[in-house]
Amino acid sequence: MIEAENLTKYYGPVKAIEDVSFTVEKGEIVGFLGPNGAGKSTTLRILTGFMPATSGRAMVAGYDVFQNSLEVRKRIGYLPEIISMYPEMRVKSYLDFVASVKGLRGREKTRRIGEVIERCRIKEVARKPISALSRGYKQRVGMAQALLNDPEVLFFDEPTAGMDPAQVVEIRQLIKELAGARTLLISTHILPEANMLCQRVMIINRGRIVAMGTPHELAERLQQATRLFIRVAGPSEAVLPVLERVNGVVHVSRQDSDSNAYLIEAEQGRDVRDELARAIGDHHWGILELRSADMTLEEVFINIVVKEQGVEE
Repeated sequence: MIEAENLTKYYGPVKAIEDVSFTVEKGEIVGFLGPNGAGKSTTLRILTGFMPATSGRAMVAGYDVFQNSLEVRKRIGYLPEIISMYPEMRVKSYLDFVASVKGLRGREKTRRIGEVIERCRIKEVARKPISALSRGYKQRVGMAQALLNDPEVLFFDEPTAGMDPAQVVEIRQLIKELAGARTLLISTHILPEANMLCQRVMIINRGRIVAMGTPHELAERLQQATRLFIRVAGPSEAVLPVLERVNGVVHVSRQDSDSNAYLIEAEQGRDVRDELARAIGDHHWGILELRSADMTLEEVFINIVVKEQGVEE
């Protein structure tokens, strides 16, 4: 549903993105991750027809973004990071205006406005002026306008930026409800958000795609050791050296949040669980928890971005 091929964009002499290439399949929710200024918003603006690329090619919903921009716009919904709305307009009037701009007429327009008001849970503010809305409600209205034309593809740019925790939960729930029926590309620098919402992620840094895959695939690619999380019912000052002496264990670190918890790194591909259980049993301690511990998406992200910056510096 989304294909980007060697997209490059210059702002004067400054290169914002360089040779950005990726695909997003129908029905996928893909996270577009990167630090601020990495090129996420620039890429989304190109894919949605808001600005041209300096070079490269892009297809959305089967149409060339540069040759058939109007056909693309009929089939997409776009929630920019900062959405421009008329503050003096009431919510329902604003949605009526946007629906008309998108080509909806008559009963179809009335039906779609009613549907997005219900889906985005903004019925209670439908007659209020936009200027009176909280950040969370404004974001819901932004999602409502993106859904008016029942799009096949949705682009969300930092959908929860600047919200309080309760508002974040509400917006994430709305996004989850859209899963499956539509293709979503979500730009964010909030890593837990991508982990919760997205089937696959792409990491962009300094204008270039530096990694893509599922969080698990990226973790496997970067991990140099097998990692285990273990909680042991025993005195921490005695447990730590026992764990460190187990054959195959490379490194053990105590988890600050729990004095009984340890992160164990073992030789890649080596299963040390039996040896750990035996060593702990020999001291008559109990194993409270033992599980694999893949790198988190945050660890993957930091590892990739820091490594890239180190190479370029």
